[in-house]
Amino acid sequence: MFIKAIEEADKFTKAIHIITREYGSKEVVAGSGTLFFINSDGWAITCRHIAQNFIIADKINDKWKKFVEDLKKTEQKKKRKKAINELEKSYGLKKGITIQIKNRLMNCVDKLNGFQFRIHGDKEIDLALVKIECDNLLVNQFAKFPKDTSSLKPGKFLCRLGYPFPEFTNFAYNQNSDEIEWNNTGIRSSPRFPIEGMVTRHIAKLSPKGQEIYGFEMSTPGLRGQSGGPAFDEDGIVWGVQFSTGHLYLGFDVTMDIRKGGKTHTIKDSAFLHAGCCVHVDKIKEFLVNENVKFEEK
Repeated sequence: MFIKAIEEADKFTKAIHIITREYGSKEVVAGSGTLFFINSDGWAITCRHIAQNFIIADKINDKWKKFVEDLKKTEQKKKRKKAINELEKSYGLKKGITIQIKNRLMNCVDKLNGFQFRIHGDKEIDLALVKIECDNLLVNQFAKFPKDTSSLKPGKFLCRLGYPFPEFTNFAYNQNSDEIEWNNTGIRSSPRFPIEGMVTRHIAKLSPKGQEIYGFEMSTPGLRGQSGGPAFDEDGIVWGVQFSTGHLYLGFDVTMDIRKGGKTHTIKDSAFLHAGCCVHVDKIKEFLVNENVKFEEK
């Protein structure tokens, strides 16, 4: 059903590779996100929480560099442990705090010159626009949105595309520089991953006009790393943006004895329905119009 649509969506949907490191650790943690392009000016759509990785990365990385510089000065002090504790408190550092973030756009540009960001003003709408400034955009086909959105109702089947499984390994921790960094070894890419589902219900919020629809829920989960990716129909027309997954308690609590390996084991289980949530196409188009960003309808 979605074979051709996935091939078309793949032409404008791209991966974001993310590596991070936490304070007190040398482990490099890989993550991913998704964006998709809407015009030849380099404008792309993603989620607010994905765009934030780019917005805060320089601030976090610079903060860490300053901490390291101040840390070196403590070597001259007799009470070094106390000085380190004071520095940690001053910089707000403790175990679990992210100290380095590095992002990489995959197969989008030949040379990246910078970004512009437009974040949706409504905090409940997890949506952002990113303008990729480059010498040459490697994307030449772009998302199309429906002119008539009235058929976006429960029962409509859609597919989502993204890069939820960060299988890339071309990164490492550099002991000499105390930095996480990209390298030319290992696996450079991660496979795309589509997942289909039925629209189950709309997502609404209270506003001065009453209940205002801003999203829709699907019968299958949106996968971690698919955030920012498109939800499209069998023709490749984009009806939404995947942004989160709700975990709906089903009330099927089970305690059961089973035989395994010749022994009796008591199993306890609680069931949840993991329902993907997408920003509604009407809110996407409204945002694009307000930001004066051109897009195509079909």
